[in-house]
Amino acid sequence: MTKPVYSRVLLKLSGEALAGEKPYGTDPETLQDLAAQVEEVCALGVQMALVAGGGNIFRGLAASAKGMDRVNADYIGMLATVMNGLAFQDALEKRGIPTRVMTAIEMKEVAEPYIRRRAIRHLEKGRVILISGGTGNPYFTTDTAATLRALEIQAQVLLKGTKVEGVFSQDPEENPGATFYPTLTHRTFLKENLKVMDATAVSLCLGTRLPIRVFNLRRHGNLLRVIQGESIGSLITSREE
Repeated sequence: MTKPVYSRVLLKLSGEALAGEKPYGTDPETLQDLAAQVEEVCALGVQMALVAGGGNIFRGLAASAKGMDRVNADYIGMLATVMNGLAFQDALEKRGIPTRVMTAIEMKEVAEPYIRRRAIRHLEKGRVILISGGTGNPYFTTDTAATLRALEIQAQVLLKGTKVEGVFSQDPEENPGATFYPTLTHRTFLKENLKVMDATAVSLCLGTRLPIRVFNLRRHGNLLRVIQGESIGSLITSREE
């Protein structure tokens, strides 16, 4: 088996990724497929952290647009990410993968508080950590939370699992003729106002030179291929490759 090119990564996936083909909630078959992909990576000895969004349960921005207070809406969205973290934990542990759910919003009955040194220790012991609760603050997306945590745990790359093949000039599902970017810089991403990832998160990656790999997580095996160094999806770096 090909050796991994990364030893520690953070995988960001949307809440919708956990819903599969369902309009909302979590899909057990999808969770099992994602857990199987994580298991393949863990078998290589790669240390992995995961951050899942909460859009399959509650969308804070959508609720805010309909009149709900933005701060309250964002906190509800953060709680939704904890629910997804617990669901993913169940799927992983059924495969014998040791996990810890850590959250920026304290709820000691179901999860550990996120503490950077403790998170790193869990990784060193071979546990998958599921980081929930966003940053613990409103007005920040889970993309930004994932970037912050990736930097804190010293991940070598931020992996963004999506339902499309990578970064495009426009939504490829709406415009089949959209231009695909196999590689691009953080600055190009921001200049072109591309939408696959939050601009605040990409700006943070620019300032810290953290590479981002955007790829289709729905294709089983893609996660392993990325970890093994294959050029799957799009690579966003601080310089052109």
